[in-house]
Amino acid sequence: MNLYKSDEEVAIQRESCLLVSATITEVAKIMKPGITTLSLDEMAETFIRDNGASPSCKGYHGYPYSLCVSVNEQVVHGFPGKYILKEGDIVSIDTVIYKNGFHGDHAYTFIIGETSKEILDLVRITKESLYVGIKQAVTNNRTGDIGHAIERYTNGNHGYGVIRDFVGHGVGREMHEDPQIPNYGQQGKGKKLTENMVLAIEPMITMGSNKIHILDDGWTVVSADKSPAVHFEHNVCVKKGAPVILSDFAPIEAAEKANSNLNSSYY
Repeated sequence: MNLYKSDEEVAIQRESCLLVSATITEVAKIMKPGITTLSLDEMAETFIRDNGASPSCKGYHGYPYSLCVSVNEQVVHGFPGKYILKEGDIVSIDTVIYKNGFHGDHAYTFIIGETSKEILDLVRITKESLYVGIKQAVTNNRTGDIGHAIERYTNGNHGYGVIRDFVGHGVGREMHEDPQIPNYGQQGKGKKLTENMVLAIEPMITMGSNKIHILDDGWTVVSADKSPAVHFEHNVCVKKGAPVILSDFAPIEAAEKANSNLNSSYY
């Protein structure tokens, strides 16, 4: 498969990526204790469709929702439902949208209200590790350079669990394209990165074990030891010298800070 995209195609895909950012921003505005995770999903689907896009997750291999909402020990692919958010919850929002022939796919983790310093550190360090990995997404580097950087920052420096059963990936006209982007690896190993590849880089990190369990719904991934989990994800275009981030956390962060129900003190 030729993973190269023209500059024009990357510009079109960036619109999809920014719409994901806008969708997660809208979620951040309404997130608070006392609402269900399903209500977040319903609002997000309406927003996505009102902006001329479709929710890529909904119907994908039978997945029934527009968002993945993963709470506390849930790592990824959590089902929205009747669960009522409460003080201290860790909530990861991951979604994919399709517009004008391209997918955008990224994720952000929020904290509801007050929590421990240990949780604040886990969220901060996982978010920082995303940018540590992104720095390696340059022409002629390899996928192992990205994974090695993330693993060294989270596990090597802090002893966190790095999920190995789920990885990042290419993204474009298909939701999941080559190459796979593990959050672990060896420098100089793996597939060589070429200019204008678009990657979904997404550290999935736990406070404890890297072992996982999948719930009976067939989708929701939880840490095997029930330790808290955090997930951040950007869409990144490989370039010479320095990568270009196609998604945008700035409006999400602004909404997070403006919402008094959310804890942004890990910054």
